[in-house]
Amino acid sequence: QVQLVESGGGLVQAGGSVRLSCAASGSIFRINAMAWYRQAPGKQRELVAAVPSGGNTNYADSVKGRFTISRDNAKNTGYLQMNSLEPEDTAVYYCTANIKTSRYTSPRDYWGQGTQVTVSS
Repeated sequence: QVQLVESGGGLVQAGGSVRLSCAASGSIFRINAMAWYRQAPGKQRELVAAVPSGGNTNYADSVKGRFTISRDNAKNTGYLQMNSLEPEDTAVYYCTANIKTSRYTSPRDYWGQGTQVTVSS
């Protein structure tokens, strides 16, 4: 079994910063891409940022220059550093990772339970 657990959300004032963490645990052979999505009330879930196992990161236009995605492969952990936060960034943030659990199995996507980030004006 594989689990993704997010942490680091909370209430922050506009202009502030928050760092989210996503720790993967369980039977992990290899983590391919990791990504962060968010879902605001009444809106569809949207991709915020993604980082492949090797290669360039990519970001939603709305967060470019403010958010930074990274990963620590030794710790099976991903991060989302969010700076210059705006009230429009208020949402539940979800971590997802494409994980291979053994040499012989196909990779699949796993999701965390989500963490709330609320930005007050």
